Amino acid sequence: ELTAQDTDYNLTYIFYDNEEVASELSGLARLIRNHGELITDADFGVLLEPTDGTIEGGCNGTMRFFVRTRGLAAHSGRAWRGENAIHALAPALAALASYDPKTIAVEGLDYREGLNAVQISGGVAGNVIPDAAAMHVNYRFAPDKNLDEAVAHVREVFAGYELDFVDLSPAARPGLDTPLAASLIEAVGQEPQPKYGWTDVARLSEIGIPAVNFGPGDALLAHTDNEHVSFSQLTRCHADLRAWLLSDRDED
Repeated sequence: ELTAQDTDYNLTYIFYDNEEVASELSGLARLIRNHGELITDADFGVLLEPTDGTIEGGCNGTMRFFVRTRGLAAHSGRAWRGENAIHALAPALAALASYDPKTIAVEGLDYREGLNAVQISGGVAGNVIPDAAAMHVNYRFAPDKNLDEAVAHVREVFAGYELDFVDLSPAARPGLDTPLAASLIEAVGQEPQPKYGWTDVARLSEIGIPAVNFGPGDALLAHTDNEHVSFSQLTRCHADLRAWLLSDRDED
């Protein structure tokens, strides 16, 4: 850990809980809500996200919602007396199957979007026509859109359906156009890439702090059986950060 004696930067380290779960539990969000004055004057942030040792700018936004349908329960032997809520999801599933996710360039980085069903539920028994069903959908959207625009887009895709939003997290633009970002990119020595997943750079961006993702570990291995971080990548990322933080003093 660098101290004020090692670098001319005024460093603040933030360690927080619940980074990978529902947004309302986030420790960083709680810090911003309750003690935002501790960090709101920051000029730049680095999120130690797995980026395979390169800079990843900004992040896609994410939202989760349920597409809900209502029907009329009946005995399956007399199905004509009911209305099947699961069958009513068929057009919504067809819309997802035919959906063409876009790749959108934002400030020189190409962000890939995605709209996918992640869960589906409905029915109470093997001989009952279901009177309710729900499809859980996740939309990952590029930082060319704000939350209102992203919500409007999914409402258009699922026009006529009841949508129940359970998580709304804004995207963040790349944030690579500041002197501090430029100097970090130079220290790392690799071409910056987009961050496809959602990260807390979005929370910092919302309060006016430009931030990037940088850290060891391959994000393609996240949530897989082979998820790991190599020691060599840990040491390389540490060396890059240290070189960057000491660069101003070396130049002096």
